[in-house]
Amino acid sequence: MNRCPRKPFLLVKSTIFVVLAIIFSTSILTAFAQGQEENQPTENAGHKEVFNVSEVILEHVMDAHQWHLTDGLVIPLPIIVYSAEKGLDVFSSARFFEHHEPVDYNGYKLEHNHIYLADSRKAVLDLSITKNVLMLFINASVLLFVFLSVARAYKTNKGKAPKGLQSFIEPIVVFVKDEIVKPNVGPKYEKYLPYLLTLFFFIFFGNVLGLLPGAANLTGNIAVTLVLALLTFFITIFSGNKNYWSHIFWTPGVPHWLRVIILPVELIGVFTKPFSLTVRLFVAITAGHIVILALICLTFIFQSYFVGIGSAIVVIFINLIELLVAGIQAYVFTMFTSLYIGMAIEEHEHH
Repeated sequence: MNRCPRKPFLLVKSTIFVVLAIIFSTSILTAFAQGQEENQPTENAGHKEVFNVSEVILEHVMDAHQWHLTDGLVIPLPIIVYSAEKGLDVFSSARFFEHHEPVDYNGYKLEHNHIYLADSRKAVLDLSITKNVLMLFINASVLLFVFLSVARAYKTNKGKAPKGLQSFIEPIVVFVKDEIVKPNVGPKYEKYLPYLLTLFFFIFFGNVLGLLPGAANLTGNIAVTLVLALLTFFITIFSGNKNYWSHIFWTPGVPHWLRVIILPVELIGVFTKPFSLTVRLFVAITAGHIVILALICLTFIFQSYFVGIGSAIVVIFINLIELLVAGIQAYVFTMFTSLYIGMAIEEHEHH
């Protein structure tokens, strides 16, 4: 009898996911359709310009100095560059795209998302707020808003059943704590719980926000995944106890002559762990975006309503899978991080 009220709640949550997927897919197709005129084959100087699939996909997957939401709607971003010759310069990225054509500005040239000195082609220190950097700020702002709201709800509804946003976040927090962190880290899990919870929700929110039409590919950027992996790497290294390092440099129960072979293997293993974390998240998220964009591009390659309808249907289901992948990748990254930390702080007894 007590479980009955949960069925409508689960049905509502499932319906919300389906509706969101449909909205995402429809919005993406609409955005592409608005820019179709720009990419449709046109006759110019005796030859036809074809729809460039790779260019469209790379434009949406890679980072950029301006945020191209749809045809005619571009958000210019701040350019912050430093060079020994010109010092520090701050200006809008719109300066590089006057009359929709790439131009040099104030001695700088933007080419393939890299900024150079126009006269010497020398690279400059680029500290610009790019599309992914802005998405990073948005992701962090959403995290702060959600968890400050949940913390406020805990204070006002103390001793009461959670409701609203709190009822959605609390089960996830409990799941991460009891099913991921505690079993893998061990008795000292509370020390690392804040970092691991932040890691999980940062990746999860970044994955989900990246599925929105026109959004940036934050967690599919290898620089972002590398930084997350390096944070895990340094926390593991500095948390490692005597037993952890002795297993690496002086593996117990192994003949002395064999330790010469095991030592480099163990050291390589220390550095391959963050590498695997970096590549796994980067590849999984980027591959999902590429598949969705490739399916959408089929509409404009074949220029067929039948293909367009078929692509839209498939994209809806792919979006549902991507919502699942968003949670799975956050789970996997957090689980392996917990496992590595647990291995570093585990106490061993040797007889």
